[in-house]
Amino acid sequence: RRCAAGLLVTKCGLLRHRQARGGAAGGAYWVDSQQKRYVPVKGDRVIGIVTVKAGDVFKVDVGGSEQASLSYLAFEGATKRNRPNVQVGDLIYGQFLVANKDMEPEMVCIDSNGRSNGMGIIGQDGFLIKVSLGLIRKLLAPKCEIIQDLSQLYPFELVLGMNGRIWVKAKTVQQTLIIVNILEACEYMTAEQRKQALAKLSGN
Repeated sequence: RRCAAGLLVTKCGLLRHRQARGGAAGGAYWVDSQQKRYVPVKGDRVIGIVTVKAGDVFKVDVGGSEQASLSYLAFEGATKRNRPNVQVGDLIYGQFLVANKDMEPEMVCIDSNGRSNGMGIIGQDGFLIKVSLGLIRKLLAPKCEIIQDLSQLYPFELVLGMNGRIWVKAKTVQQTLIIVNILEACEYMTAEQRKQALAKLSGN
C-alpha cells in the first residue's frame, strides 16, 4: 500500500520485476506469494462465471470475497437494441474497470478503445480449472517454458485469468484432460520432471 516514503509491502513472498515495454524506465513490481484468495485489481483480466441476470447488469463470480457487476453495454458493439446473449452459467473473460475495497468490483469486456481485444463470452466446450495465483503469473510470463512445452504435445486453446482460473480446450476431450492434468501438476513438478512426463506422453 502507499505510504509517505513510497510503497509498503503488506504480505510475504518474492519481489518480482518486469521491464517496461521498449526498454523504457520503470516497469512493474509485484510480490509473488502463495496467496489463495484472489483480490480484484483494476486492469486485471480474469475468468468469471455469470451467476445472476438482474435487469441491465450481470453478477459474476470472480473468486473474490464478493461478486463483480458487468453491464450488458460493456461488450463490443452492444446497444440497448443489440444486447449480448449472456446466460447464467456462462464463462466470461474480462477486465476490472473498478476494483477497490470501498466499491463493488466492476468488470468490462472491452478495452479503452471499445474493442473486445480477446475478451467476452468463452466457448461452451472446454474445461475450467483453478490453480494458485503464483502458477498463473508463471504461465503469463513472456516465453513461458510450460506453455512452449505443452504446445509441442497437442494444439490447444488456453485462457488464463489472473484470478487463478484457466480454461483449456484441445481437439478431443482426452487431449484436453491431459493438458489439464499437466497444468495442475506443474505446481509441484520441476522443469526436468515436466519434460520427462511430456516425453512419455509424446512417445519419445
